[in-house]
Amino acid sequence: MDHKKIWQKYGKERTRLIDILREIQAEEGFISEKAIQAVARELRISQAEVEGVISFYHFLSDRPLGKYVVYLNNSITSEMAGREKIIKFLEKEAGCQMGQTSADGLVTLLETSCIGMNDQEPAAIINGVVFTCLNEEKAKKLYSLMKQGKPAEEMVEEFGDGANRHELVRAMVRNNIRKTGPVVFGEYVSGQAIKKALSLTPEGVIEEVKKANLLGRGGAGFPTGLKWEFCRKEKGAEHFVICNADEGEPGTFKDRVILTERPEMVFEGMAIAGYAVGAKRGLLYLRHEYTYLRKYLEYILEKMRQQGFLGKNIAGQNFDFDIEIKMGAGAYVCGEESALIESAEGKRGEPRDRPPFPVQKGFLNLPSTVNNVETLATATQIIIHGASWFRALGTSASAGTKVLSVSGDCERPGIYEVEFGLTVKELLEMVGAKDTLAVQVGGPSGNCISESGFGRKICFSDLPTGGSIIIFNKNRDLLSVVRNFLDFFIEESCGWCVPCRAGNVLLKKKFEKIVAGLGTKRDLQELEAWGKIIKSMSRCGLGQTSPNPVLTTIANFRELYESRINKEADFIPDFDLSQAVAEACAVTGRNFQEEHKNAR
Repeated sequence: MDHKKIWQKYGKERTRLIDILREIQAEEGFISEKAIQAVARELRISQAEVEGVISFYHFLSDRPLGKYVVYLNNSITSEMAGREKIIKFLEKEAGCQMGQTSADGLVTLLETSCIGMNDQEPAAIINGVVFTCLNEEKAKKLYSLMKQGKPAEEMVEEFGDGANRHELVRAMVRNNIRKTGPVVFGEYVSGQAIKKALSLTPEGVIEEVKKANLLGRGGAGFPTGLKWEFCRKEKGAEHFVICNADEGEPGTFKDRVILTERPEMVFEGMAIAGYAVGAKRGLLYLRHEYTYLRKYLEYILEKMRQQGFLGKNIAGQNFDFDIEIKMGAGAYVCGEESALIESAEGKRGEPRDRPPFPVQKGFLNLPSTVNNVETLATATQIIIHGASWFRALGTSASAGTKVLSVSGDCERPGIYEVEFGLTVKELLEMVGAKDTLAVQVGGPSGNCISESGFGRKICFSDLPTGGSIIIFNKNRDLLSVVRNFLDFFIEESCGWCVPCRAGNVLLKKKFEKIVAGLGTKRDLQELEAWGKIIKSMSRCGLGQTSPNPVLTTIANFRELYESRINKEADFIPDFDLSQAVAEACAVTGRNFQEEHKNAR
C-alpha cells in the first residue's frame, strides 16, 4: 500500500513514529514487514527499532488481525461484573480462544488491561469503539451485527450523558458524575483565567499557585508551583507543557470525565502553565483507550483558537501558545512522566534515569513540565478565584478538592469531587457501600485497607490517591483480587530492570504456593521480604509500587495468608513429581508410586 499521504502528513519526523504506525494499522489492519521496512527507510532508523516500538504497545500489531478486533479488558472490576461469561460466549461464537483469530477471519479476541470504564463494566473496545455494561444478551447482539458486517460505530444504539452525546463523540460511555465540587466541576467561564494570568507576571502566576499549595493530582503530590518554577529557571531553546492524560491505573477514570466535560478548563490550565514556564507549545498525551474523544478534543482546541484563547497573541496579549494531541498506544508505564516523554517522542515508553528530571531535560531534551489533567484544571480555577479561596478547602496540608473514581461493590459507582480530609467511612456511606471488606485506595499500586482503617482520611498526609477507589464487599475473595493485580504488574512491566521484570514473577509464584496451601512460615516471610526488595531496588514507580497488593494485604489482612500456611512444616515442595509424570505413566503403563517406594 502507498503511504505517501502518511509521509506528507507527518513530514517523516522520528517523533511521529507511533502516529505513523497507528495510521498504517488503521489502513491495513496490521503493520506488515513490508510496512516496517518502509517506515524504517523513510525515518532513517533501524528496522529493529520500529519492531521494538510495535512490540512494546498493546494496540500495535505486526500480525494480521480479524475484521473486528475485540479488546476485552481484564481489570478486577470487569471480573467482578461478569467478564468470564462474556469471554465464554465470544469464544464459543468465534470458535477460538482469547488471543486468537476466528477461522473465517471475522474476529480477533484479545485481552487488555483496564480501559478506564470501571463504573460500567464489563467493557470492551471493538475497532476503536467503546462498549460498556456488557452481558450475554448484548454480546450476542454485537456478534450478530459483526457477522452482518456492520461498522462498529453503527453498533452503538444508545449514547451516554453530557458531551458523550456530542456528534464528534457519539459514545455509549456515561460520565456518572455523582457529586460535584467547587473546583473541577464548579462554576467556570472559558478564557477568564488566562486573561487574569496575563495581567500578572509569569513569576506572579507561579507564586499564586505556590501559595495555593496545589499538589499534583496524579498521585505523586509534587508541588505544582515548585515544578513550574524549576522548569522556568532552566535554560533551553524551548520549553514544553505536557498534560498527562494516560490514566492507566486500574480503577481510575476521572481524567476521562474531566476531558469529556471540562476540556476547556484543562487546555486553559496548559496555557497558564505555558505562560508561567515560558513555553509556546503544549502536548496532550492521550491514552489510546480514549481515542474516541480525540475528534471532540481537536474541535475544542480549534474553538479556543478562534476565541483567541490559544494560538497567536492570546487574549490580545503578546503571548503565543498552542496545543497538539499526542496519542499513546497502550502501555501503563507511560503514566510515569519520563516514560510518557519517551513515548511522545515516538519511542518505547521506557522510564529514563533521573536525574536529569523532565523539568531539566524533558521532551526533545528540553525543559518540560508534566502535569496531570486534574492538576491543570485545578490551576485554572486557582488563578480565577485566588490561593486563599483554594486553601480554605480541604485540610491544612492537602488543600482543595480531589476527584475520585469510585467503583466496585457500591450502589452508586462514578465520579465524586470531595474536599480532602473525607474519611473512608464517610465516602462508603456516600456511595452506598454495604458490608465492605476492603477498600483499595490508589489502585493496585496503592493501599488495600481493612475495616480498622475506614476512619482514615483521604489526603496526602494519610491516604493519598491519584483517584482510584475500588470497593470489595465481604463476599469477595481478596486473594483473587491480589492475583489480578499481580498479573497486571507482570504484564505491564517494561522489562528494563530485573527486580521488576523477574521479581514480580517470583513474587507471584510464591504467592500462588501459599494460596494453594503449600506454604510455610518461611514462605510467608520470604513473600514479604521479596516484596520489600522489589520496592527498594526497582528503577521506576511501577516496580517500586508493584508489590503493594501483597504487602498491604499482608499488613491489613494477615489472617488470610496465615490460614493458608502449614505452621508445623519447615518446607513443602510446590513441585508434585507424581503429577508431573502422570501422563507419561499412563502412556507407558508404569506405576510411579510403587517404583518410587521400591527405590527408597
